[in-house]
Amino acid sequence: MSQINEIFDKAIGQSIFKNRGVLQINYTPNTIPHRKEQIESVASILAPCLRGERVSNLFVYGKTGTGKTLSVQYVSQELLNKSKELGKGELKIIYTNCKLKKVSDTEYRILVEIISSLGTKVPATGLPTESIYNKFIEIIDNKKQIILIILDEIDQAVKKISDNFLYTLTRLNSELRNAQISLVGISNSLTFMDGLDPRVRSSLGEEEIIFPPYNALQLQDILKERAEKAFVEGALEDGVIAKCAAFAAREHGDARRALDLLRVAGELAERGGSKKLTQAFIDQQIKK
Repeated sequence: MSQINEIFDKAIGQSIFKNRGVLQINYTPNTIPHRKEQIESVASILAPCLRGERVSNLFVYGKTGTGKTLSVQYVSQELLNKSKELGKGELKIIYTNCKLKKVSDTEYRILVEIISSLGTKVPATGLPTESIYNKFIEIIDNKKQIILIILDEIDQAVKKISDNFLYTLTRLNSELRNAQISLVGISNSLTFMDGLDPRVRSSLGEEEIIFPPYNALQLQDILKERAEKAFVEGALEDGVIAKCAAFAAREHGDARRALDLLRVAGELAERGGSKKLTQAFIDQQIKK
């Protein structure tokens, strides 16, 4: 048992990490390098909602780790800040990750998640789906407002429950007197739109933005920015960031993969008692 205590003592001692959370998936950076064009495109398409107008449905796609969700969430937060500054309070933004098992299993559960985001509780099961749609309309249509629904990993939900729910959501505006709904779909599948019913494709894909993979130099910029916050000064050997970036660039330009590689290699170094993250630890993690 003394060996375990030694491991624990080492873990709570000095670390090469200053803030390892900066390298984790749930961290939201203040800046998003190399996505200025895409962020401005998203902002331009969604901006009219600040005038209380329904904006075009937007479909965003690109491979994993290309900054899609980060960029859409960044613009969403800026929209809410601007709406608050204007003092209108007519904009609500709902974010739903369709990959979560409790969400994507059924059309009913997606609606429950959306209604829950609006602050109203409904039974997780048991009611007819039509009743849940009616409840949703009742909740949002009591005043003039714009509801922006972001469906992340939308392809996962369609794979499980078909695209009928998307068509229904896009058609709800014809039943609303005060509120209006716009959808933002985010997908890792570049061919997702091809498999949709033509009616859904027509209504959902009013605007489309593609997020291309990052190249090695762009990934280096992202890693450098995060590494400065994540590691203590001098903890990284020269060439570590370039090696991580080169590996992730070969793996479809996935920034998330690059950040994971850097973080886990850092954890390997720490466990080994090293005060420096060397390229050898990167190689070790790549082999794993």
